[in-house]
Amino acid sequence: MASVSSNLDSAKDSMEKILKHTQGELTKIRAGKANPAVLEGISVNYYGTPTPLSQVAAVNTPDARTIVIKPWEKNMLAEIEKAIKISDLGINPNNDGEVIRLIVPPLTEERRKDLVKQVKNEVEAGRVKVRNIRKDTNESLKKLLKEGVSEDDVKAGETKVQTLTDGYIKKLDEVLAAKEKEIMTV
Repeated sequence: MASVSSNLDSAKDSMEKILKHTQGELTKIRAGKANPAVLEGISVNYYGTPTPLSQVAAVNTPDARTIVIKPWEKNMLAEIEKAIKISDLGINPNNDGEVIRLIVPPLTEERRKDLVKQVKNEVEAGRVKVRNIRKDTNESLKKLLKEGVSEDDVKAGETKVQTLTDGYIKKLDEVLAAKEKEIMTV
C-alpha cells in the first residue's frame, strides 16, 4: 500500500504545483488595476547581466492606476525604461529623472474580453495538466498490480486520484471565476 500512497502523494504535489503555477501566470495578466506582479517577467541589463527588475529597484503602487519604480541606482533609470518598452506590457513608461511611473490605462470592453479569453486558456492548460497527472498516476497504479499490490488497493487509489483531480479542477475553476470577475469589474 506504501506504493499506492506514494503515487497519490506525488500526484497531489504535482497538482498543487500546477495550481500555484496557474495562479502565478494569472497575476501577470493585468486587469486594469496597477499590480506590481505584471513586472515580474521583466529583466534589466545590470552591468551586463540580465537581472530581474525587482532586484534593481523598489516597485510600489501609490494608487489603483499607477506603478512607481524607484531604482536603487540612478544610472539604472534608462535601462529600466528600455526593458519596459521592449516588454509586451503595452504601457509607456514616464521617466522624470528620479522614478519611472507607469500609468495603467483603463481597459476597453473589447480588451477585457480578450483578457478573459487569455485567462480561460491559461486555466484550461492547467486543467489539461491536472488530467494528465491523473492519467499518469492511474497508469503507475495499474503497474503496481504486477508488483503484487492487491486489485482493491489499486481501485481505491484510482478513486482517490479521481477525487484529487476533481478537487484541483474545482480550485482552478474558482481561480478562473475570481480573475474573470476582477477583469470584468469596471
